[in-house]
Amino acid sequence: MSTPVNRQILLAARPTGTIKASDFKYVESAPPVPGPDQALVRNLYLSLDPAMRGWMREGDSYIEPVKLGDVMRGGTIGEVVASNSPAFAVGDKVFGMGGWQDYYLVHAKSGARVLPADVPFPLTSFLSVLGITGLTAYFGLLDVGKPKAGETVVVSTAAGAVGSIVCQIAKIQGCRVVGIAGSDEKCAWIKNELGVEAAINYKTQDVATELRTACPKKIDVYFDNVGGEILNTVLGMINVHARVVVCGAITQYNATQPTPGPSNYITLLTKRSRMEGFVVIDYMDRAMEGIMQLGQWLAEGRLRYREDIVDGLEHAPTAILRLFNGSNTGKLIVKIA
Repeated sequence: MSTPVNRQILLAARPTGTIKASDFKYVESAPPVPGPDQALVRNLYLSLDPAMRGWMREGDSYIEPVKLGDVMRGGTIGEVVASNSPAFAVGDKVFGMGGWQDYYLVHAKSGARVLPADVPFPLTSFLSVLGITGLTAYFGLLDVGKPKAGETVVVSTAAGAVGSIVCQIAKIQGCRVVGIAGSDEKCAWIKNELGVEAAINYKTQDVATELRTACPKKIDVYFDNVGGEILNTVLGMINVHARVVVCGAITQYNATQPTPGPSNYITLLTKRSRMEGFVVIDYMDRAMEGIMQLGQWLAEGRLRYREDIVDGLEHAPTAILRLFNGSNTGKLIVKIA
């Protein structure tokens, strides 16, 4: 029997502009040995998320940046392969921040969560629709956006992992939904499969013109994943008491210079509206609420999702670029084992 090896991908440099393969370093070591009340987890799947670009950057944020020389942070699903902890049994499937590596240690207070064994959904769904992705859409839209039946909801990166779930939850709430995406294929998917009323290709269409057509009663809720010019355009079309949910700003993550703020921000005053950012980790005490509701909708056939799975941990440093060039189709996941 061969000796197990713990492949690890470390953060070697803080990216300037677009992430490069040279910003990471590949190393191998022996798997860690679990001590008292610890368990050893072998990672099976790794989630790749836009937030990782922020974790690589020094500066004040909602979470400490990854230190140079440390294993790159990331959410994973793994299997317990050895345990000295009553909280984890060998064979348990676990969600945790296992990072870009094969093995890591957990304990009862590490935040790792044993996943239920009897759900009728693929294991990877706990990284997508039933994981942080789905919870981001659920709490961001319902708790921050507070949509009401009959209102118009606009979603950017509407074919993305979070955006596509937002679109469907808004439809479940009885809203008119307009999605903005980056290709004709993605627009066709959110319109034909997810049921949005209108889809706009921001790369080939004039967003302002298309929004005026698609939103004859203007915009009540905007779920923002991109920032930049699209945010500025939407702000010029909001209704009184509109809600702008700031989930991300992917157009700015790789910027090397400060980006201009939205010139239409004054409409937040004149329309007595609200723009609010949120981070899903603030809702972890309510995670089960979201998972149960998302699971119910999924079982009822009211939610659809796509996963884009890349085979091999070694490909993570190049696969993550697909989040920023728009070439991924659905939730981006790396299969580790």
